[in-house]
Amino acid sequence: MTPVLRTERLEFIPYRPEDEDAFVGLLRNAEVCRWMGQDLVPEPELRTLFRAILSEIYPQGLFDIWGLWLDGAYAGHAEVKPTGNVDGHELVAALVPECWGRGLGTEVVRGLIRYAGDELGLKEVYGLVGAENRASLALCERLGFRHLRDSVGEDGTVAKVVVVSTAEAG
Repeated sequence: MTPVLRTERLEFIPYRPEDEDAFVGLLRNAEVCRWMGQDLVPEPELRTLFRAILSEIYPQGLFDIWGLWLDGAYAGHAEVKPTGNVDGHELVAALVPECWGRGLGTEVVRGLIRYAGDELGLKEVYGLVGAENRASLALCERLGFRHLRDSVGEDGTVAKVVVVSTAEAG
């Protein structure tokens, strides 16, 4: 069962049915999708995905997903999940644009790394960061991630596959 987590300013709360519109709004934001390296997904598909989080991912314990909350307001999304991109677990984090530039991304990723190491027993975790996403790449560098390889998408976009030890992360 996905637990509630807390960092200095943020609460990581498993999604509830009433969070659907916030989730959809985040992932329908063109800027957010651009920096996440994904296309805008039609709203009905996002609503189906959200309902699958509640009806399949949580009940089956497939992986951990949270809504991020700052002072009671929706601030973003976070995941720790096994992935086909690497042989291990990937961290996923996205913030609403109003929260950018405030150090919250670093706080989210640190919280995810700590959880992955302390609670899941993972020795290392991975990230997949768009090569153009300088802010996220700088965040990864500050936290001790190292570049493993580049991943080139079908459309030619390049993402950096990065890894960090959960014991040594900054």
